[in-house]
Amino acid sequence: MPQQVRGVIARAKGAPVEIVEITIPDPGPGEVVVAVATCGVCHTDLTYREGGINDEYPFLLGHEAAGIVESVGEGVDSVEVGDFVVLNWRAVCGQCRACKRGRPQYCFDTHNAKQKMTLEDGTELTPALGIGAFADKTLVHAGQCTKVDPSADPAVVGLLGCGVMAGMGAAMNTGNVGRGDSVAVIGCGGVGDAAIVGARLAGASKIIAVDRDNKKLEWARDLGATHTLNATEFDVVEAVQTLTGGFGADVVIDAVGRPETWKQAFYARDLAGTVVLVGVPTPDMTLEMPLVDFFSRGGSLKSSWYGDCLPERDFPMLVDLYQQGRLPLEKFVTERIALDQVEQAFESMHRGEVLRSVVVL
Repeated sequence: MPQQVRGVIARAKGAPVEIVEITIPDPGPGEVVVAVATCGVCHTDLTYREGGINDEYPFLLGHEAAGIVESVGEGVDSVEVGDFVVLNWRAVCGQCRACKRGRPQYCFDTHNAKQKMTLEDGTELTPALGIGAFADKTLVHAGQCTKVDPSADPAVVGLLGCGVMAGMGAAMNTGNVGRGDSVAVIGCGGVGDAAIVGARLAGASKIIAVDRDNKKLEWARDLGATHTLNATEFDVVEAVQTLTGGFGADVVIDAVGRPETWKQAFYARDLAGTVVLVGVPTPDMTLEMPLVDFFSRGGSLKSSWYGDCLPERDFPMLVDLYQQGRLPLEKFVTERIALDQVEQAFESMHRGEVLRSVVVL
């Protein structure tokens, strides 16, 4: 039988979010209903509310989630009722040209649930990133559920569902940071700080955190940055070069996603260094640079989509490292809040007061 549960929706651009009753259908073939335990408040949810993704309102917000599988549809054998799972928005198809080439992290046809969750009047909801987890329960594709150690704190490991994985993967997977590398990270919010953690885990010898907010720089140092630079006080390119013997960093990660920060990343890298763009630009942003500057440097210019992760490979490994005390994921949880505090959490995030607010259901 379909179920009525609470959910947080955005009805219109810029309108405050609302808690309403939503309808969760029984899972169909390949689908799973998950009882949500926790869900992080990610900037992407705010972007949905502001119309920065698309205009398919109303949105059911929330996507950085962990919970318990409540029921499964026909043909589901990857998870079963009672499994503790972290949700992901990259359920790979296994059949597209990227998957067949052994590059499933670039899958062009990722899966979501086919059925729609709705309002009580039947209005279809658009779930954020195909998940919609600011709700007591949600309907997802089975491939969006990754089983992890059930003894782990859901408020902590649920953050792997988006921002933490995006940042760590930008360093470890996309940037291929290695032992002894120098790394600079521009922008020290949740994603940037996760990139710092990833660089440290990968063995980087020098990790330079760049931001305009001293509080965020303190967070970055606590999470593994060896040096911090306030971009309002230093020329970022010159400062990074000075800290790396005049050469520039081996890997520079732009976790902001603006033309000016990408240019800083480009010129702050070593001649054969790597630039990784993981911050999300808006569609109106453009970049103008001398073409000869691209020609005169080697290395790589990369974009990182979800940290180039494979959830079924990466989530269990990272949860195990967290459980062993080798990965300080708990430091990303600034506060634990109730479902009716999402709007206030957006305001705190906008003011730069939190790394992550986590809704506990």
